[in-house]
Amino acid sequence: MLIKKSPQQTDLNIRSVRSLWIRILTNLTFWVLIAIIAGIVLGSFAPATAVKMEVIGKTFIDIIKLFIAPIIFLTIVLGISGMGNLKKVGRIGIKSLIYFEVVSTFSLAIGVGMAVLIKPGNIDRANLQVQNASKYTSSPAKDFDWIHFFMNNLTIQVLLVAIIVGVVLNYSKHRELAVKGLDYLSKKVFLGLKYVMYLAPLGAFGGMAYTIGKFGLHTLIPLAKLMGTVYLTMGLFIFIVLGGIMRYYKMNIWKFIKYIREELLLVLGTSSSESALPSIMQKLEKMGCSKSVVGLVIPTGYSFNLDGTSIYLSMSIIFLAQLYGVQLSIFEMLSIIGILMVTSKGAAGVTGSGFIVLASTLAAIHKIPIEGLAFLLGVDKFMSEARALTNIIGNGVATIVIAKSEKEFHPQVGNDETQLIEDRRNSSIKKELVY
Repeated sequence: MLIKKSPQQTDLNIRSVRSLWIRILTNLTFWVLIAIIAGIVLGSFAPATAVKMEVIGKTFIDIIKLFIAPIIFLTIVLGISGMGNLKKVGRIGIKSLIYFEVVSTFSLAIGVGMAVLIKPGNIDRANLQVQNASKYTSSPAKDFDWIHFFMNNLTIQVLLVAIIVGVVLNYSKHRELAVKGLDYLSKKVFLGLKYVMYLAPLGAFGGMAYTIGKFGLHTLIPLAKLMGTVYLTMGLFIFIVLGGIMRYYKMNIWKFIKYIREELLLVLGTSSSESALPSIMQKLEKMGCSKSVVGLVIPTGYSFNLDGTSIYLSMSIIFLAQLYGVQLSIFEMLSIIGILMVTSKGAAGVTGSGFIVLASTLAAIHKIPIEGLAFLLGVDKFMSEARALTNIIGNGVATIVIAKSEKEFHPQVGNDETQLIEDRRNSSIKKELVY
């Protein structure tokens, strides 16, 4: 028996379908995904043209970088001046560094353990493409220098200046007036960022097209085992380690990943976690983390909490040892983890710095040929996405953990935008049904 729909029901169904398409076509995630697919297609079928798209991806990242310093500065100054309790600021900073060191060390150990277990380096070197690694291997590796690290890390410099200004502002008699002005400026900066983020699909397209066009998907075949091991290890780290930490604090890692999906797709397309730094800070605040915690943890984490980079570095060294048939003792593996605990801190924010860290670590071990880096250059770009994705998720989880432990997490302050849209849609449908 056929049930004839009333004109009102038909009209409601049409409106629902139209509303669905409007939400899809106005969703930034959708367009970033389309841009990534388009970049892969162009890189595969017109590599020469795709390589020229590098300028688009780089320009977008350069524009985003312009927002990083002012956003970090304004967020931290407003957070500290609004918190009032300077002892709490110091406690959050120390707690963050301890958390970073523990989790990063754990990620190094996981990288070594998985590489030893799966043995991605047990392959024939004759089938590998060798790239030019002379700029990393020709000059002698230097020991890690904290002064050099600070002088070449704008994020840490801005972080330090912002903390000093925030502390000074706490004691100033013009505090309220200054906070009001900085708050107004902060809103304008985030408004500007909102408009720039509309260009995210272009950035993702340019970054992905260049990567596929320059290196080609065919370069992945000889080192597919290494890539598979890296992605598998980072996946296990995210869903088991970080997921376990989130569960302890009564949070869900899957829901968090869904919440920051736009940032993750942007990172996937551009291969840079910096491209999503400003927007991830904004998302965490909306989620409920206090401004002061977000301002202190995220910028520091981008230099000291590189979980994905730590996994990659430790796995790469074990991979090269296996590739050259070098047997490493338990003590030597522990030594590698110890060396990387220090040298990996210098792998932040500078292109190619990961290879410099690998070169310095290999030089310190005196057992694995540094020239082996040439085998990694061809697929490094394809693994940088996994590093960047793990880094940004790890820093997001760290912020939530610190905020929760400091009772600076207030879900009622920030709401999931997706849920708000869904609630509004349901409300409008109910009104139409009542009508």
